[in-house]
Amino acid sequence: MEWWTSLFNSVQQWLFESVIQPVMFQLGMANLLEDGYDATGWLLVGLLQVLVIVVVIGPLERWRPVEAVTDRKAIRIDILYTLIQRLGLFRLVLFFTLTPLFDGLFGALRVEGLRTYNIDAFWPGVTDLPWVSFLLYLAVFDLVDYLIHRGQHRFNWWWALHSLHHSQQQMTKWSDSRNHLLDDVLRDVIIVLVAQLIGVAPGQFVAIVAIAQLSENLHHANARIWFGQLGERLWISPRFHRRHHAVSLVEATMGNPHRPAKSLPRSIELARGCNFGVLLPVWDMLFKTANFELRFDPTGIEDQVVPGADGKVRNYGGGFWSQQWLGILRLVGRG
Repeated sequence: MEWWTSLFNSVQQWLFESVIQPVMFQLGMANLLEDGYDATGWLLVGLLQVLVIVVVIGPLERWRPVEAVTDRKAIRIDILYTLIQRLGLFRLVLFFTLTPLFDGLFGALRVEGLRTYNIDAFWPGVTDLPWVSFLLYLAVFDLVDYLIHRGQHRFNWWWALHSLHHSQQQMTKWSDSRNHLLDDVLRDVIIVLVAQLIGVAPGQFVAIVAIAQLSENLHHANARIWFGQLGERLWISPRFHRRHHAVSLVEATMGNPHRPAKSLPRSIELARGCNFGVLLPVWDMLFKTANFELRFDPTGIEDQVVPGADGKVRNYGGGFWSQQWLGILRLVGRG
């Protein structure tokens, strides 16, 4: 692990000094060099992620696809979302806008006596072991992500943004990043606040985010894969997460007034959607939202295929900008 960390740091240093730092000097951003160095790390992580997506997850989709690829344009848009997310454009905006604000906020709070709770100091000799603290932090962030995901489906205003993610009817390894940018900002703000409060080390935080994102790419893959009776309860599989994206189950989570709960199957009525977990199924099992049926259903949202009261199906947009704009319209109640 130390060898890999040293190699990563060396490559990050070289990339920053050779490419990023000269550009920042040219743009008059010398006062943000520290943030630029951090952003370079995220860029390098993103490059490695894209490589794994193509080289590892891609062959799995070709090996056992759930369905034939029929809408390549929709997939190309998802690739664009992935590149924006993973190769630094979106992350760069956050670094140079939100990071200074957060630094100022938490600096002021610490002056006022704000305490952070370091998990790795909870049980000296045990939780301060790197692999133990890493697993504990991973579990904490996964629980936070589970709760965020429940909120995205529970609150109508949040669903107005998150529904873009579910509108993909041709789900592939690229679909994880298909999110409204405002939805991503809200989630990232919550995650950063939690990271500050529990005192996770920067290196561990980057590793947790990278593992979570790659696992989510696998979850969304067009691959007929499951992990067996035991494995399904230890780590989320493509089958487990595809149940979350199934058309009728998605509709149940948003409380569609045109389809009362009593008309839904009993299992959906009780769970109001299922499989909200990001990495670990344990939270779905604990909160009784787990569905382990071995099925691979069509994905999307019911109002994309079933006309509403006006006789029309809902349009979620066919391109990046139209998808973002329609999300804003839904948020203000005009979409």
